[in-house]
Amino acid sequence: MLIEDVLQPGLRVVFCGTALGRTSHRERAYYAHKRNRFWTILHEAGFTTLDRPLRPDEYRRAPEFGIGLTDLNKTEFGNDHELTRSAYDAAGLRRKIDACQPGVLAFTSKSAGKAFCGSRAELGWQAQTIGETRLYVLPSTSPAAQWQWAGLVHHWHALAEVLRS
Repeated sequence: MLIEDVLQPGLRVVFCGTALGRTSHRERAYYAHKRNRFWTILHEAGFTTLDRPLRPDEYRRAPEFGIGLTDLNKTEFGNDHELTRSAYDAAGLRRKIDACQPGVLAFTSKSAGKAFCGSRAELGWQAQTIGETRLYVLPSTSPAAQWQWAGLVHHWHALAEVLRS
């Protein structure tokens, strides 16, 4: 395992990516690339309540805000096209979610969502669940996906709103 999961019972949401990127691997922190929007959107959408975004090196504080973190592939790092699909551990993710039972499992990219939910998965709520845990596919916060961010960021705000209500 390249980085530990941040999981515990009682979380509102667990964010799940495909795998660590190169910068995250080097820094040993989730979403560590300086142009990755993950920590900024958590702050802007109201997932966290600090007066500033959490820094990547503060990722262990996520449970203070009801947030968990994990990835489908815990043994490799890099861009999605560089990852071995057989290293995606959907069964392991399902076991983790069964164990901690968050309100929502939110995939932080369409790639991660499709890898777990199936090739027809689209952004937004998914029909399937893991027990009582609902599934949501979000647009990627990666710098590689910035070209589409403005038109899709509303998904992050919509999920935050549901979690607040």
